[in-house]
Amino acid sequence: MKALEEKILAEGKVCPGDILKVGGFLNQRIDTDFIFQMGSEISRLFETARVTKILTVEASGIAIALAAAHYLKVPMVFAKKSTAKNLGDDVYKASVHSYTHGKDYEIAVNTDYISPEDRVLLIDDFLATGEAAEGLIEIVRQSGAEIAGFCAAIEKGYQGGGDSLRARGIRVESLAIIDEMIGENIRFRS
Repeated sequence: MKALEEKILAEGKVCPGDILKVGGFLNQRIDTDFIFQMGSEISRLFETARVTKILTVEASGIAIALAAAHYLKVPMVFAKKSTAKNLGDDVYKASVHSYTHGKDYEIAVNTDYISPEDRVLLIDDFLATGEAAEGLIEIVRQSGAEIAGFCAAIEKGYQGGGDSLRARGIRVESLAIIDEMIGENIRFRS
């Protein structure tokens, strides 16, 4: 998605530790018009994939997953990173390591929200090493549902998470794939 690449170059900032800060439009302050453009593009990419649910991890994936769910006309579910009394005991759980935060989380989804009849599209704001994707895949596996694919707003192609998923036969679509971040320079995959 050329518009996303341009927005990253104009508004993104490369920070120490191989972090790309896009909080000004994607995951803290959200440019709603742009998020819905991204959701429309995800819908176009997966329009024939028979998606029945979208699954993401709280919190940064929620906005883009919601926009995609709007266009695909399916429910969106997010995995919680913390336990809550209203979550209940009947949950699918997986451990996830957050590259950005440098910590482990146990994510959980109530078993009522994903069923074996579902075809689930996994969505997140970033795909780097694939840790969050693996947690979402584990939740879908526990539910007995089928994975329709994985979509990231931004994939850090050089960190291998997307390649690993693709090698396992999972359809991966990323709206922008970064092949290199050196200093302030970002090079996208063509």
